[in-house]
Amino acid sequence: MKLRNSLLTKYLLIILVAIMILPLSFPVISIFVFMPLNMGGMKENIYQNGVDIEKLWHKEAKKLAHSSKKEINQQLSELHKTYKEANMFWVDESGNTQKTIPETLSIPKNWSPSYTIEFMKKSHGVTADPFTVVAFIGENKDKGFMVVQVPRSIMISNGEMIRDKYEHLFLVGIIFIVGLFIIVSWIFFYKIRKRLLRIQKAMTRPTSNGIPEPLDIKKMDEIGQLEEAFNEMIKELESSRIREKEEEELRRQLIANLSHDLRTPLTTIRGHAYSLRKESLTDKGKQSIELIDYKVGYLSQLIENLLSYTLLSSGKYPFYPEKTDISRLLRTSIANWYPTFENKGFQIELDIPEEPFYWEVDKQWFERIVDNLLQNINRHANSGKFVAIRVEIISENPVIIIEDRGEGMNGESTGKGAGIGLSIVDLMIKEMKLAWKIDSTERGTRIMIGSVPFS
Repeated sequence: MKLRNSLLTKYLLIILVAIMILPLSFPVISIFVFMPLNMGGMKENIYQNGVDIEKLWHKEAKKLAHSSKKEINQQLSELHKTYKEANMFWVDESGNTQKTIPETLSIPKNWSPSYTIEFMKKSHGVTADPFTVVAFIGENKDKGFMVVQVPRSIMISNGEMIRDKYEHLFLVGIIFIVGLFIIVSWIFFYKIRKRLLRIQKAMTRPTSNGIPEPLDIKKMDEIGQLEEAFNEMIKELESSRIREKEEEELRRQLIANLSHDLRTPLTTIRGHAYSLRKESLTDKGKQSIELIDYKVGYLSQLIENLLSYTLLSSGKYPFYPEKTDISRLLRTSIANWYPTFENKGFQIELDIPEEPFYWEVDKQWFERIVDNLLQNINRHANSGKFVAIRVEIISENPVIIIEDRGEGMNGESTGKGAGIGLSIVDLMIKEMKLAWKIDSTERGTRIMIGSVPFS
């Protein structure tokens, strides 16, 4: 994977650009704010420089050395036209206030020496507000003095005025840049999340064959590598599924062929055993014939179970469910086994109600389930000499109970096999959407079959 295609590299680039833009944003915003104002011809603030005001005021005061009071008043009015925000007045040589601009200015009509000294002292402080300039009229300072007062609040530069007026623009600009970074980051992670959800959707929505569709890889970054690995996994699954089907078909065909090939010699053996029964044999010979016949029957049953299990697991076993009277079907199945258990001396307990109850089952499958369970009791629970078949109502649902008093499923038995009969029972019960439960101890086994799951 190339470094430029890495998601980590892309996000680090976003972070780097954000870190670089943030400090540069202040001068950039300043340029965008100040340049239009300067280019627009913004006038310079005449009040911003106190030194210039002071020089101007002393200069004007010297010019009025030989002017009459009327002329001084007129000149003061002219100056106020330029400095409209300033307060102006002048006091003659006798200490009388002559003209004040504005007229409502709060100053005394007559100035005593002590008040004049106090006024001068307060007005010439560095932080005095308003800013005050006192200039003596004339060269000899014998015609009084003139005063100009400017509020400190207006003695600011154009830059300060713009900053105070447009300070919110800086905040808006910073918020815009930070918001832009957040939006870019959100888009970046949103695209990552969208691609990850696409992979999740592909994994959770397989096709009809149970294997997801491969993904179309658009970018070879970290997620692109994940998509590529996902596609490789799909290829492996498809190859594995093909091999599994081939092996399953081979196994099924092998079992079917073996079953067919074994039935012929077994039939021949059983025929010869039947013929030997007609011959004169010792008691030991008769026992041997009986054992051969039993084992041949047992082996035939195993072959039949093996073939049935193979067909069931591959979905090839015929299945025709229909609404069936289970009470009647159960009595019919047990009737076929009654002589066998009776001949072997089993104590038989039956409690099947006359009232019908119905399940959606395949009749042949259900009979096969009952036959397999009773066959297990006949072969493996012979020591208990007891079999019970009952129908009980549990949680308002009918439940079939089959019991024996053998040594349990973990006990020893001369006819014990691989348990393929119970595997067939399990497959058939699940396919018919029934439920079953086995409780087995050394004192016997209890099997329950119902239409709803057991708790």
